[in-house]
Amino acid sequence: MKITSFNPLIVTNDADAAIKLFEDLGFERRHTKTGINDSDITDVRMRYENEDRKVFHVDITQAPVPKDITTIRMNIDDFDEAYNMLEGKGFKNAQGDKITETGSSRSTMMVAPSGYSISISKHIKKD
Repeated sequence: MKITSFNPLIVTNDADAAIKLFEDLGFERRHTKTGINDSDITDVRMRYENEDRKVFHVDITQAPVPKDITTIRMNIDDFDEAYNMLEGKGFKNAQGDKITETGSSRSTMMVAPSGYSISISKHIKKD
């Protein structure tokens, strides 16, 4: 399994406030994905490049959650391999058996026995 990106992901009921905070820190919106899970869930990818040309990302997801969730977003090249490896380490799918399929990605949040989470995502490239 190859990790293609690794960054924080914030899931919140108030994405506008979180996005504004990161914009004030110098991050810029890169792209937005709407209608996730066939509902009103939206993800905004943000990017920051410092004076040394190092690039950092944060994703902010607007979703109906009772309190904010901070997780690690890990893009991988083989979804099934990552899912099975984490499951073998005791991680559970936060969505039960559901895998989110958006047409351009396949993803889910996996929760460790101790409580931290990793959101795995495989981008589907269309030729």
